Amino acid sequence: MTLISLILVAFVSLEHFYFLILEMFLWTKPKTIKAFGLKSKQFAEDTKVLAANQGLYNGFIAAGLIFSIIKNDIKIAVFFLICVTIAGIYGSYSTKQIKLFYIQAVPAIITLVILYFNI
Repeated sequence: MTLISLILVAFVSLEHFYFLILEMFLWTKPKTIKAFGLKSKQFAEDTKVLAANQGLYNGFIAAGLIFSIIKNDIKIAVFFLICVTIAGIYGSYSTKQIKLFYIQAVPAIITLVILYFNI
């Protein structure tokens, strides 16, 4: 992978590590409630176990992307970036929040394009 590819893969990985922190540890905090557009503090409390599970999956995505960097393996990176893209598309569609597409899927798509053209 080129330097720019490695940087972009690392960025997507850090993004998902940040999601892990928000969903597993900060789900009921006011800034997280606002960031995710949750209905209320009570809704956040009621869904924090589900959010923590979501956060764990984001951690697996981050770990997979870091593993692809360590192994310098484009195939592993592509697999996890496609997973991120699908999750971003589905998340945006299912929640009716287009910002999820821009925050999650677009960086992964850009990274996939860069990897494809080996820039």
